Amino acid sequence: MLENYLPILLFILVGLAFGIGPIVAGGLLAPHRPDSEKLSPYECGFEAFEDARMKFDVRYYLVAILFILFDLEIAFLFPWAIVLEEIGMAGFLAMMVFLGILVVGFIYEWMKGALEWE
Repeated sequence: MLENYLPILLFILVGLAFGIGPIVAGGLLAPHRPDSEKLSPYECGFEAFEDARMKFDVRYYLVAILFILFDLEIAFLFPWAIVLEEIGMAGFLAMMVFLGILVVGFIYEWMKGALEWE
C-alpha cells in the first residue's frame, strides 16, 4: 500500500531540491567580499532618510483592509453569477444577505470618514 505514495514522496523531494538547491548552490559558489558600501542600508539608491520603524497613519492599513474586503466581494460574485440559474432563489437570497452585510459595513466606514483622505 505504501508504494502508492512513492510518486508523491518523489514529487516533494524534487520540489524541495528545486527550491533549496539554487539557494545552497548560490551560498557555496558565490564570492563573499562584503564591504561597507554593500552592507549599508539604502532606499531606492539613496541613503535612508529616517528610521525604518517610524509610525504610519492607521488610514493606510484601513484602506488596505477595505481593498481586500471589496476585492473578495468581487471574487465571490463571479462564480455566483455563473451558477445563478442552477442555485435558484435560495442562492440568490444568500448572496443578497452577503451583499447587504457588506453594504452596511461600507456605509459605516463612509460615515466614520475612513474613505476621506486629507
